Amino acid sequence: MAPWRDADQVERAVVKWVGWYNTQRLYSALDYLPPEELGARRHRSQATTNTA
Repeated sequence: MAPWRDADQVERAVVKWVGWYNTQRLYSALDYLPPEELGARRHRSQATTNTA
């Protein structure tokens, strides 16, 4: 038996995995920060630089 019953279950599993991958996964090449956090820090840094 397949782990998913239909395409909707597969889609939900993929969305959940992508959410984890971007928001919770600690990435060693990014000083063990999740990619989303690094992006937010970079955005804040650029916003501060642009307003100064």
